[in-house]
Amino acid sequence: MRWRRLPVNAAPSTVAAAPRPAMRFGEFVALVAMLQTSTALGVDLMLPALPAIGHSLRIATENDRQFVIGAYLLGLGSTMILYGPLADRFGRRKVILPGLVAFAAMSLLCSISGSFHMLIAARFVQGAAAAAIRTLAVAIVRDRYEGRQMARVMSLSMMIVLLVPILAPGIGQLIMTVLPWRGLFTALSLFSAGVAIWLCARLPETQPEENRAPLTFGRVAGALRIILTNRFSLGYTLCGSILYGALLGFIFSVQQIFELAFRRPDLLAPSYAVIGGVMAAGALSNARLVERFGTRRLSHSALIALIAVAALHSLVALRGWESVWTLILLQSLQMFCFGLCWSNFNAMAMQPMAKAAGTAASTQSAISTVGGVVVGSVLGQSFDGTTKPIAVGFLIAGASALAIALAIERRRAV
Repeated sequence: MRWRRLPVNAAPSTVAAAPRPAMRFGEFVALVAMLQTSTALGVDLMLPALPAIGHSLRIATENDRQFVIGAYLLGLGSTMILYGPLADRFGRRKVILPGLVAFAAMSLLCSISGSFHMLIAARFVQGAAAAAIRTLAVAIVRDRYEGRQMARVMSLSMMIVLLVPILAPGIGQLIMTVLPWRGLFTALSLFSAGVAIWLCARLPETQPEENRAPLTFGRVAGALRIILTNRFSLGYTLCGSILYGALLGFIFSVQQIFELAFRRPDLLAPSYAVIGGVMAAGALSNARLVERFGTRRLSHSALIALIAVAALHSLVALRGWESVWTLILLQSLQMFCFGLCWSNFNAMAMQPMAKAAGTAASTQSAISTVGGVVVGSVLGQSFDGTTKPIAVGFLIAGASALAIALAIERRRAV
């Protein structure tokens, strides 16, 4: 049977059983967003709890608290490459549902961890489970859409995901007024279990039987060779990885910045919410503008603007003019530009990969996440009581991404 692209509210014709209830466009975007949100909550919900975790588990060095976030992200990034080939062989649902169940189980294990080492190990495995969710959410979108429409879906779902930085730290602080830090992991387990039930009940398999690929070394190696030798796929993956690393550097050290640099830990949640809200506004703007201006022109222009703002922020930080208010203003502007770049870079990296969407999504996500963790860890561990490492780090990251983009496009920036 010949495959044709199906609308979101249609089930694949290869399914003989009674069709599931129709899933409209809005519900599809919301489900994809909740899949990605579950993995994002594994980072942002925990930020207010880092001092309590450090005290409870006797973490002697303050910068070591960052490993609670870093271990999760390292587990996520290092295992992503496994799930794409499995999903290309067995379908999306048979891989993503076990991932959601494992994520919920590991969240519960984190909530009962009795030592720092046990928590770090559980966080790594939790991240490995999250890798299935994050990778296949992208592959599911690619199964349904392509080109600018795919970028639109990703931008709309990312807009919802970017509400996580706005709400999660405040929600975390609210939970901790009535529960210890362990209650955060219990809440995360319940959330991911709910998403699993939603997906199981409402989303049909998006990959048709005739597009299933055998799980052989030669086939996987061939798909990886295509991904890693396509300059657009690899290049824009690297661009996204570098920018993501700068973002992670800020996330790793933001709690310490407000606690130690500014002596205002009470401003962490509202300031993080403002910065995250501006980034969400950038993603929303991208969803509206991308079909008019195109992914390439919009993302490159935003990247140049990010570099300009990062240069100004570096000057402010290096001259000792930094305050809470300059940080919020300049970091917000950088995050608005990030919101215009991120989804477009991902969409451009995935565009040539229609025949191996699962493998491509997992490989690109692995490169992006592991590379981002490495860059972010360098910036986070460089925290010296000031915002200088973050400000200069964003400038270097933006300039590096632009250099790669110029190489991809043969020196044509926009």
